[in-house]
Amino acid sequence: MTDAVLAALSHEARRDMVLLLSVRGPVPTSVLTDRSDMTRQSATRHLEVLESAGLVTSRRSGRQIVRELDLTPLLEMRTWMDTLAARWDERLARLAATYADPADEKA
Repeated sequence: MTDAVLAALSHEARRDMVLLLSVRGPVPTSVLTDRSDMTRQSATRHLEVLESAGLVTSRRSGRQIVRELDLTPLLEMRTWMDTLAARWDERLARLAATYADPADEKA
């Protein structure tokens, strides 16, 4: 899932859509497609990429399709990144301890 999320977020238009959904909440597709300079067909393709990555869900409400942000993949990415950061912090601390100047410890 990580690869799909990173790939989906690699395009500025999709990041803008995610940001808009995070601020506005569920909105009709037209709100997302009308705000951009791209064609409706192109914007819909971007939404499909976000949906296939699990970042956006859609449901029909009358004649409209309503899109909503799903935070689950982003939270999974955050957990992965926090784990990675903790490992690097640990490695850097060991490296610093290895090269620490003994004179600094006496002061």
